[in-house]
Amino acid sequence: MPSQKLSLQQKLLQKLSPQQIQVIKLLEIPTVQLEQRIKKELEENPVLEMASDMPDNSEEEQDNTSEKESDEFSLEDYMQDDDIPNYRLSTNNYSKDDKQVDIPFSTGVSFHEFLHEQLGLAELDETQRKLAEYIIGNIDEDGYLRRDLFSISDDLAFTMNMDVSEKQLEEILESIQDFDPPGVGARDLQECLSLQIQRKKGSEPTLLASKIIDQNFEEFTKKHYDKILKRYDLQEEELKEAIDEILKLNPKPGSSYSNPLNRANQVIVPDFILDNIDGELQLSLNQKNVPDLKMNGTYLDMLKAYTGNKKKISKDQKDAMVFVKQKLDSAKWFIDAIKQRHHTLLVTMSEIIEFQKEYFKEGDETKMKPMILKDIADRTGLDISTISRVSNSKYIQTHFGIFPLKFFFSEGMQKDTGEEVSTREIKKILQDCIDNEDKRKPLTDEKLAQILKEKSYPIARRTVAKYREQLELPVARLRKEL
Repeated sequence: MPSQKLSLQQKLLQKLSPQQIQVIKLLEIPTVQLEQRIKKELEENPVLEMASDMPDNSEEEQDNTSEKESDEFSLEDYMQDDDIPNYRLSTNNYSKDDKQVDIPFSTGVSFHEFLHEQLGLAELDETQRKLAEYIIGNIDEDGYLRRDLFSISDDLAFTMNMDVSEKQLEEILESIQDFDPPGVGARDLQECLSLQIQRKKGSEPTLLASKIIDQNFEEFTKKHYDKILKRYDLQEEELKEAIDEILKLNPKPGSSYSNPLNRANQVIVPDFILDNIDGELQLSLNQKNVPDLKMNGTYLDMLKAYTGNKKKISKDQKDAMVFVKQKLDSAKWFIDAIKQRHHTLLVTMSEIIEFQKEYFKEGDETKMKPMILKDIADRTGLDISTISRVSNSKYIQTHFGIFPLKFFFSEGMQKDTGEEVSTREIKKILQDCIDNEDKRKPLTDEKLAQILKEKSYPIARRTVAKYREQLELPVARLRKEL
């Protein structure tokens, strides 16, 4: 057994202080979260206040304000400052005679609740209704029944002790498939489209579309239109009308039932605002809802008064002075951290704009230069991790749109002429080529690589395929149209 011993040794370690960690967190968060963070700090620190709370009035009015604040805020109120104050847990400002009135809150109906409402109108007995409820519970938000009926039958046997055959479940599923929205309860895309097309009026394009979905769905999905034309002896115009009918159908019927009260829209609040005034770019931080902060003068005066009479103060007053000093230090640090955040954001964004000046003037992606985090770090003198935190989850509003900061960073490559260009410029040319191609004969990746080579961009076919996938564009065969 090895011997054990105690020893002392010194080590030089690099550690972040709690204040530095908070500064990093403030730098990472976008404007909306910064507003919430400031509000939280204002609630927790009585020394911190918004600058607009105390307007510049006459000296007499300021003296009166200070007296009022001294009456409202006594130090004893903050001496027992627990982690969770009592006022957050309970309230005692109601009498026994007060009546508690609940205000009803109106909300929308969810997709599954909508299906259950229709189930109440279906002609089913008690057992069938239970089975239908179980099936509806297995339908996902897109409106599909992703589980096979055999597995559902097994689940019913184990969980509800019900011996139900697949045929019985199939009959109940057919009843559910008659519900709205059309296509609900389908087990795959083909069945979903077939259920929807069956509810349409029987015009010739609709009947042909129904045949294509039921009998030639694989050829349709792979866009083998020649095989469909040959099988049904059709003209291209007839097939085009049928395909248009199919394209009008909803592949996700559950998403069509959207209640505005349940909809959660993401609102983007830009952190920077860039204006182009007479050809001059002017950058500013979006501080519309971010208040200016300052320290409450009343507490500063208290600290000065206690400091000037150290010999005469009691133990309670000394504890109060320590408390006030801690809150003053915390408020001063928080104000400095906010100022440091603003300075870092402006310095970083200014260098990004200077680096991409030609792009920001016109918004033409072909004029965007290749730029990585290290380029901006070298220009600002900041660490790469700091640049990464600034560019993360932040947006800038320009005269040609709102963009995330990460949009302006891209890799580079050399043209035949030796000039270094951004990969975003190549993607823009690739997008333009595909947008302007003949949809009857879409450009293959090999042909796109050849076109780019003619424009002095020596790119391999596999690289073209990678850029095309990043642009979320399908292969040539799937871009084909009649």
